Amino acid sequence: MASSKEIRGKIKSVENTKKITKAMEMVAASKMRKAQERMRSARPYSQKIGNIAANLATANPEYKHPFLVKNEQAKTAGFVVVTTDKGLCGGLNTNLLRAATAKLKELETAGQKAEVVAIGNKGLSFMNRIGAKVVSQVTQLGDQPHIEKMIGPVKVLLDAYAEGKLSAVYLCYTRFINTMKQEAVVQQLLPLTTEGMKTDGGSHAWDYIYEPDAATVIDELLLRYTEALVYQAVAENMASEQSARMVAMKAATDNAGTLIGELKLVYNKTRQAAITKELSEIVSGAAAVG
Repeated sequence: MASSKEIRGKIKSVENTKKITKAMEMVAASKMRKAQERMRSARPYSQKIGNIAANLATANPEYKHPFLVKNEQAKTAGFVVVTTDKGLCGGLNTNLLRAATAKLKELETAGQKAEVVAIGNKGLSFMNRIGAKVVSQVTQLGDQPHIEKMIGPVKVLLDAYAEGKLSAVYLCYTRFINTMKQEAVVQQLLPLTTEGMKTDGGSHAWDYIYEPDAATVIDELLLRYTEALVYQAVAENMASEQSARMVAMKAATDNAGTLIGELKLVYNKTRQAAITKELSEIVSGAAAVG
């Protein structure tokens, strides 16, 4: 059995850990509210631009943007993998990377190669570890994502698709559902489908007057739409990260409290055993003298 001094040291150590996890839980709760507000405020924009892009794409059938055309001859797929920069957020990254790996293996079985854009340290480390081809990366986005930082790396895949080098581009991120639940998502980013872009359920078609011309307007709009999808994915992932971290840190704090209680019980038993032993030695000594 461990000595009383060792048990006291363990109790002190766990108490210090509990203070840290409690502080991290409170910080995550504060950041979570801001991340959720940012994510929710970005949703209406991405939905509206999706509706407009879908209507524009169907309204001008004589011009087909490269993002709407399937590159069936290409033997390589692109992946934009959105993960966190830091850990201590439960199984958030593990679940996402498991889903991304399953998709990678599925494409590999079909004879397709993969090129990856990693957003976040955890995804970058994992993709390097499994030997995936990482063509560009962006890390240390901070608590507030800036679209300017993300567009450069992601544009590598968008340009490759427009040139016909990629068969598809997939976006992997964690969708925020509520504080207790986040869902790993692997969705097709390119080629864009009008069904995927429409979010209002409307089937009506609009006619437009283009200025300066249809190609310029549609090119610019579809590029903005794909950028909005990537930004929304990063915003959703950040809201999911802070929620998962808050829940994980609360569980860690509760577990630390339970462990401290168990250690104190062991400490009291050890101390009691030591006192009993000393008393029995005194009594035995007294009896021997008598």
